[in-house]
Amino acid sequence: MDPSDNPPREPILTLPGALTAYIGLLAAIHIVRALLPVDLEYWTIELFGFIPKRYDQTLLSMPFPGGTGAEIWTFVTYSLLHANLSHIGFNILWLLPFGSALARRFGAVRFFLFMAMTAIAGAAAHLVTHEHELAPMIGASASVSGAMAAAIRFAFVRGSFLSFNRGDADQAARVPALPLFQALRDPRVIGFLAVWFGVNIIFGMGSIAVGSEGATVAWQAHIGGFFAGLLLFSLFDPIARVQRADREPSPTDMPDLR
Repeated sequence: MDPSDNPPREPILTLPGALTAYIGLLAAIHIVRALLPVDLEYWTIELFGFIPKRYDQTLLSMPFPGGTGAEIWTFVTYSLLHANLSHIGFNILWLLPFGSALARRFGAVRFFLFMAMTAIAGAAAHLVTHEHELAPMIGASASVSGAMAAAIRFAFVRGSFLSFNRGDADQAARVPALPLFQALRDPRVIGFLAVWFGVNIIFGMGSIAVGSEGATVAWQAHIGGFFAGLLLFSLFDPIARVQRADREPSPTDMPDLR
């Protein structure tokens, strides 16, 4: 039998390169920090974690590592730090299905910019709700939440990765997305939103604030990242721009309601 007649085998790992690089970066940073002495390891959290107290302009303001520069970069860098293996593992677990679809759809540059923007939105939400807070916030879940929110804009469309009639991974990630208000009328999207908000409000997931009294869930950052992902999706989506310019949506673009 001619070996060329055999169809190629599907690879075991089919993560897009952008997501693999993002997860690899999170893992590499965590490994390096785990090897540091305790004092130096916590110094990196103060240098790169998001600390609302850093922006305190009162007479009681405190000096923090990094100075003015840290007031800028920590809006993003906090999302690259994690407290322990369960913390980073939980975020990666949530990121795998939704981040994979989004990275395939956006491509590497848009994907990384999107993750940064949702991290910024999560930090801003945390700052507004935790003014003068001294505990640093770390964790990627604001960005993970943003990726989940963006993915549901097309996840339930016929042929996408949460529909009954999905194609392969690349095809599933490139179906035309529905307009936001049309997507929000889909009962499955509403159900997903209800479960997601319920889990965050009751239990929280992913981002934490690390302080002297232990770690607390920074669920406001999750919500900030989620809303940013939901609203900013169209600005990053190349498929949506092509579809609007080339043709009107066809019946196959509508949600699979069977």
